[in-house]
Amino acid sequence: MSVLRNIEHKIEGLFEGVFGRAFRTHVQPVELARKLVKEMEDHRVISVSRVYAPNEYTVYLAPTDREQFANYEDSLRSELQQYLAENARRERYELLSEPVVKFETDDDLEMGEFGIATRMVQGAAPEPDAPPSQPEPAATMVYRKPSVETEAVSAEELGLGREIVSLTFNGTKHELDAGRAVIGRSKECDIQVPDPNVSRRHAEVRQEGAAYWVIDLDSTNGMEVNGRRQKRAKLRQGDRITLGSTDLVFKRETE
Repeated sequence: MSVLRNIEHKIEGLFEGVFGRAFRTHVQPVELARKLVKEMEDHRVISVSRVYAPNEYTVYLAPTDREQFANYEDSLRSELQQYLAENARRERYELLSEPVVKFETDDDLEMGEFGIATRMVQGAAPEPDAPPSQPEPAATMVYRKPSVETEAVSAEELGLGREIVSLTFNGTKHELDAGRAVIGRSKECDIQVPDPNVSRRHAEVRQEGAAYWVIDLDSTNGMEVNGRRQKRAKLRQGDRITLGSTDLVFKRETE
């Protein structure tokens, strides 16, 4: 991540953390449609003679956002599936079946936030060069409302010091300066964990807006957050991430 991109990311997180809740509104269907198409574009696979795109999309919604769709969720699901099918035809993408959209409730999300996970699921008779089915959805992309326009301010002007985000294990503190860090046994990881029960690339901690999430990177032994086995989780102060037999403690502090 470049220096300018890193600064932009930190300013976005600072703004959303201080002001975001005051302007937060419900997720709108048009937002879901736009981001579903973006996920289709981002996860397409170029094969020998075709371009394949995911055909299954799981949308994670905050409880209050899911509730607002209760009276017409089936109609909305159908409309979004048609929208994805039309985009695939327009872009000449191959799908292993007609698009399927699923809705799930995620208590870790706040109003106005939503996540999308995609995967390719084989139909009855796959094409010869079709990519294999994905047994688990890809890492979930979390979307938040864009910030309202305002004059940029520094942390000092808001009366805040520099925020330090870190993971601590075996008495060593590792700061997350870049807004994301891959954790694993490999020397190429941002945070190396010398534990034989930890995969080479086991998990990733990633900043999304003002929040931090931990995501299991299809590890062999899985991941636990506060003793609960999870594929993805929103992190809060003092949360304990267990990879193999190693515990990492998540902290956000202000100088």
